[in-house]
Amino acid sequence: MMHRKPSNMSDRIALTLTLMLRFFADTFFAKRYGHRAVVLETVAGVPGMVAGMWQHLRSLRGMKHDSRGWIHTLLEEAENERMHLMIFMEIARPNTAERYLVLIAQAVFWNFYFVLYIFFPKIAHRMVGYFEEQAVISYTQYLDEVESGKIPNVLAPIIAIDYYSLSPEATLKDVIIAVRADEMGHSEANHGMADFLEANDSEPLEKKSPKNYL
Repeated sequence: MMHRKPSNMSDRIALTLTLMLRFFADTFFAKRYGHRAVVLETVAGVPGMVAGMWQHLRSLRGMKHDSRGWIHTLLEEAENERMHLMIFMEIARPNTAERYLVLIAQAVFWNFYFVLYIFFPKIAHRMVGYFEEQAVISYTQYLDEVESGKIPNVLAPIIAIDYYSLSPEATLKDVIIAVRADEMGHSEANHGMADFLEANDSEPLEKKSPKNYL
């Protein structure tokens, strides 16, 4: 997946916010990739839910169809991230400190992203695009550790086998590859939404071209 280079100030703001989050994650978790995934997926599930909820309310207020098809896309993204959490909960059990970190991080990030999305939706989507790019990098590093033998390539949990329709002999490596592919898709979708808003932010909702960025 190609890195999306920032082309303007709002893109640079979005990338800066993302790299700040990356710094805290690297500082706290280092190479504890399983635990990193558990905590970060609880945060990663926030943007899709916030944005999907706001688009839903906007549709109700305007009494107009979701012509762009974003509501389902965003809510499916949130559900997908929640499933990532359920999967990695079976692989790396969070300790007490990490559970408290989840509570704090989710509370802070929910309110931050809600305000950001209301006033600066393009930056919000671009930030998630960059956030998912970093997730791809993290999962690639996780995969490298598994392939090198530094992290045991344990059998995949049943929940992952069922969710991704993997073979009964699937391993952690297969799970990471599947999750990483999801994150690539989320990155492309949110970058696409940010591009759409940048190109169409002056047009009324009913004139905007419908497009579903699945």
